[in-house]
Amino acid sequence: MKRRSQILLLALILDWLTGDLPNRFHPVAWMGKVIAWGKRCCSFSAWWAQFAHGALLLGGGGGGVILLAQAMRRGVRSLPTIPGMLFEAWLLKQTFSVRGLLAATGDVQRALSRHDLPLARHWLRWHLVSREVGNLDESGVIAAAIESLAENASDGVIAPWWWYMVGGLPFAYFYRFVNTADAMLGYRDPRHEWLGKASARLDDLLNLIPARLTALLIILTTWRSDGRRAGAWRIWRRDAHRTESPNAGHPMSAMAGALGVRLEKEAHYVLGAELPPPQLAHLGQARGSLLGIVVMGSILTFLVVTFRPFKRSKQ
Repeated sequence: MKRRSQILLLALILDWLTGDLPNRFHPVAWMGKVIAWGKRCCSFSAWWAQFAHGALLLGGGGGGVILLAQAMRRGVRSLPTIPGMLFEAWLLKQTFSVRGLLAATGDVQRALSRHDLPLARHWLRWHLVSREVGNLDESGVIAAAIESLAENASDGVIAPWWWYMVGGLPFAYFYRFVNTADAMLGYRDPRHEWLGKASARLDDLLNLIPARLTALLIILTTWRSDGRRAGAWRIWRRDAHRTESPNAGHPMSAMAGALGVRLEKEAHYVLGAELPPPQLAHLGQARGSLLGIVVMGSILTFLVVTFRPFKRSKQ
């Protein structure tokens, strides 16, 4: 556990210094190609056959990822300590991207600061969301960017860290495969409803703890002295279950309370309904909150690993 916490810190440093690999080299992009190939191979019309195909794709692809990650871990352990730790940190870094998430939301923020709403919509759709954004006004674009940042703080940062600390590289890479499969297949339409059912349900299960942990970290990093932290706790507890996803509502509602704004996706959910709509400054605050989550999460990981109150004392 101590080694993993050190590697996690190294991975954070590498993420900040190097950013993301080009897609043609990135492991998650390769996962996406495997999932897209599996989707193209599905020509079944019966719901049960689509479900079985999706489950086999999930099991086969996920199992392959675990085997590859185990092989990489064995290779890492054969290296001298420092090169081995640096290489493992580089491999772990491929499962998350703090810098990338900040850059994506930064593009939206800069476009809005120049009063270029079409460009802001473009960057929002390009980087952060899959839904239609052409009808969003400035406040709607800001809300969508904040919602995506909060959800990705859980799915794209805290969850890979959590599963790495639980089971090392194989768990972190397996989580990333499942999450990518859900992102590509987990839609409620005739083409994907049953094909993506297995990946969607497994992704829900794997994110149960990380989503709630992210919400707590958002609240802990709310330093305002005007009762904002208490409001964030209240709105999280009240609104977390108002989204269709059993997990996405947790970080999003906590972020709504922490910022003191209403986050709304038309015809789907409203979080913090009594609060005012977000302004551009709130997007900057949300990006700052992401940094706070990273710092607080790192500190808590270090404290738990260092003191390990659950460790039995030797007789």
